[in-house]
Amino acid sequence: MNDAAPEPVDVPYTELQPDLLQAVIESFVLREGTDYGEKELSLEDKVARVIAQLKRGEARIIFDPETDSVTIAVR
Repeated sequence: MNDAAPEPVDVPYTELQPDLLQAVIESFVLREGTDYGEKELSLEDKVARVIAQLKRGEARIIFDPETDSVTIAVR
């Protein structure tokens, strides 16, 4: 019997529908206390930055089957 926890799975951002991708990124941005420097950014600007990081391969979307949750990790 294998009691090992299931491994988290990388989810290519291109595999998500645009509205789901938007929701995942907004959830990440709103729960993370990310410091954007002296200038406060709008939610739209923060989302755009995360999308750019995903496109450049600097961030990745991770699904954790054990907790049934999704997060974004910056490399």
